[in-house]
Amino acid sequence: MLELEPLCFSSECPSRALFDQIADKWSMMVIAVLNEGPQRFNAIRRRLQGVTQKALTQCLRRLERNGLVAREVISLSPVAVQYHLTPLGHTLREPLQELHKWTLVKLQEVTAAREAFDSVDGGKKGERSLIQLRL
Repeated sequence: MLELEPLCFSSECPSRALFDQIADKWSMMVIAVLNEGPQRFNAIRRRLQGVTQKALTQCLRRLERNGLVAREVISLSPVAVQYHLTPLGHTLREPLQELHKWTLVKLQEVTAAREAFDSVDGGKKGERSLIQLRL
């Protein structure tokens, strides 16, 4: 079992910031899309339904800054840009595939747990709101 130093949970630990950037929803999806090969910005955006241009731009910049994605200018008319995973970015392929596989395998269990929680906790949501308002 993986044992983490208590310092890893400190807000000042560099691993925490990196984990936050890698585990971000859009980052994981961008890495999965780029795992298929180099892609232009709009191709990535079309694959990731719901991502805004701003969110995708910020995500790609973070991944590029962390050395996981490279940006390549293609001298066409007009000039085009494509993104691809770096060798370091490719090292995330296996762990992210395992995480994705886990979500597919465990989705029914998670759905059942949500439904059970909501059925028991459903009536208590109103109570919590009133308690919070009183405080």
